[in-house]
Amino acid sequence: MNLAGKTAVVTGGASGIGRGIALRLAREGANVAIFDINLTGAGNVADEIRMQGRKALACHVDVTNRAQIDAAVQLTRKELGPIQILVNDAGIGTFVPLAEMTEAQWDQMIAIHLKGTFSCTKACVQDMIDAKWGRVVNISSVAGLGGAAGLTHYSAAKAAIIGFTRALAQELGPMGVTVNAIAPGLIDTPILFKDGRITGRMQKFIDMTAQRSPVRRVGAPADIAAACAYLASPDASFLTGQVVSPNGGMYT
Repeated sequence: MNLAGKTAVVTGGASGIGRGIALRLAREGANVAIFDINLTGAGNVADEIRMQGRKALACHVDVTNRAQIDAAVQLTRKELGPIQILVNDAGIGTFVPLAEMTEAQWDQMIAIHLKGTFSCTKACVQDMIDAKWGRVVNISSVAGLGGAAGLTHYSAAKAAIIGFTRALAQELGPMGVTVNAIAPGLIDTPILFKDGRITGRMQKFIDMTAQRSPVRRVGAPADIAAACAYLASPDASFLTGQVVSPNGGMYT
């Protein structure tokens, strides 16, 4: 367990990729705080982590609300100890052509993905600087690397996260803190569902993506969690400012 005794914060950890990451970090030995707007879901994941013999904390956090972030960080320090690992995963996804996009939709996407990443990192990073050891992993997307039609707001936010990652890596590297990004391809998560079910149009898109992929499938949260576990580990001490893209070979 190479993360034994470490305290990790995972935003958006109540479901999907965030849940997979939280459970994997716990499996590697970390105690985990789950920050999510869905407190019930976060609590369920915390219970799963405790069943692994780790400590866990569920916090209701809207990552656009700095007061909620600060309160959750303080509680995490009190219950689990100083924060050494931060995974910024909280996010949303909505397909909207630019011609139909409202300013509110644009602002919401930037606020949750980009400003949320900034705010959570700023709230946690001093613990890592003080310890001269830390790991920040930001979840971007292949849309941030190559863009995606109908997702200009999402693509812009995810591309900006990559820029944030690379700049912060240079800033924090001398202090023993690494900062990396993961840019997943299409992953089978609840974000693909609408009103609890998958639409015929989305199912066709998933099937087409799987057929075109060299590995003949879409990704699973566990695929991203495995990459994150490595980036969060002591073994990744020489890797910073990088973008790792588990995408099944769909994008190069």
